[in-house]
Amino acid sequence: MVDAGGLVEQGKDIMTVKHVNSRVRYANKTIKKSNKSSCKKMRREVVFPRVPEVLQELYVSCREIFKGPGTVPPASDVNKLCKILDKMKPEDVGLSKNLHFFRATGAVKGSPRVTYTTIYQCDEFSLCIFFLPETAVIPLHNHPEMTVFSKLLLGTMHIKSYDWVDPKDTMPSSHLRLARLKANNVYTAPCDTSVLYPTTGGNIHQFTAITPCAVLDVIGPPYSKEDDRDCSYYKDFPYRALSNGEEEREGYGWLEEIEAPEDAEMDRIEYLGPQIIQNTSP
Repeated sequence: MVDAGGLVEQGKDIMTVKHVNSRVRYANKTIKKSNKSSCKKMRREVVFPRVPEVLQELYVSCREIFKGPGTVPPASDVNKLCKILDKMKPEDVGLSKNLHFFRATGAVKGSPRVTYTTIYQCDEFSLCIFFLPETAVIPLHNHPEMTVFSKLLLGTMHIKSYDWVDPKDTMPSSHLRLARLKANNVYTAPCDTSVLYPTTGGNIHQFTAITPCAVLDVIGPPYSKEDDRDCSYYKDFPYRALSNGEEEREGYGWLEEIEAPEDAEMDRIEYLGPQIIQNTSP
């Protein structure tokens, strides 16, 4: 079990977690007349939550920029989205910036499970948040034909990523493929937005939470089995370990496609943070 969500309330001996529920709320109020006879009337009061400007700007820009499968945003649009995401703070999606927003509860075997929520999704793009408890791992996986923007909102995370060198560059008599190491670093929020592309930028990556983390991903287009954009998982091996005495090539590794590991399973929760206003047209 994982408690996941938004703002955190802390008592003397216990920490509880709750989402910021920004849906429309209704309040009942009794109205009295000034004369002797009085009656009660129900008045419905609509409370509209304030949508963070940067979150709405992100949504509108994504509607304009992502054109669907087979397309990659030009550099000018990539820079535009990066500037928006770099401005985003945890509270823009209903998270506390000072306190842990979730914790593992009960006994956990192996790595704690990752939780995710979807802010918005359409055929062209999706906005998702991934919640990683301390030591949790999103295993090495790819993003076929996708452009992905990742913004670390909370925590410290180790990211390891690869790109394929050449589809023909495989280990003889095996299913191993040569990949170039793109990143192998630790990042702490707030930090710059990272971007991966269909064939560059570290399309195959792994996240490991050093502290509890929240990552906002903008994915275009989203995963889709029907459109042959399913997720594949990999195990990596150092280049020198399997190169049969060949000269070591620094910054390279061999990747083997594997079945989805157990820690690839995630729990999905409903998004209850600030709601975007969905326009009917870009």
